[in-house]
Amino acid sequence: MDIVKKHAPITGEQIAEMLNLTRPTIRSDLSVLVMLDYIDAKPKVGYFLGKRAISENENKIRLLDMKVGDVHSVPVVVRETTTIHDAVVTLFLENVGHLIVTDEEGRLAGIVSRKDLLKVTLGNASASTMPVSFIMTRRANVITVSPEDTVLEAARIIITHQIDSLPVVVPAPSGGEGEWNVVGRISKTNIIKMLLETLAEE
Repeated sequence: MDIVKKHAPITGEQIAEMLNLTRPTIRSDLSVLVMLDYIDAKPKVGYFLGKRAISENENKIRLLDMKVGDVHSVPVVVRETTTIHDAVVTLFLENVGHLIVTDEEGRLAGIVSRKDLLKVTLGNASASTMPVSFIMTRRANVITVSPEDTVLEAARIIITHQIDSLPVVVPAPSGGEGEWNVVGRISKTNIIKMLLETLAEE
């Protein structure tokens, strides 16, 4: 298929020659590819890509070009002053693995995870009244993506860092360097849903 894609229209003899094979050797393979619509053949012209190959190629290009801004979901946000008790309630009500923590102006301050909340609450009765800012991962150590980043890049970051989701941020209009407004979150679920929807369109 790669040969046909690069050199179409191309004859069976030319394909065989490029593969260092004889035409009869590849005849049945070419017939199967034509039957499955991956390649098409015109008498006295040669082989070229079929509808199925073109469709799959278009889907691949679309997937590679898909931006975080096209698929991210609404962020689940709490303020720095939110108590650990309220954060735990929010975490379970929203059924997420992380909460994004913002300051009073809505700028990214940090992230708090299930593990963070579990560690601080086990055997510590007074922890529930503490603010989440005491236990969150601070902004400087939070990995983020922008709406213009590709979904592929977001997926790579999620896999590399073994995390469930990433805050989607844009520069804060009134902030200095490293000041971000949170506009969404992208998770493994968002990415899988996008893949399934793209495949279902075929």
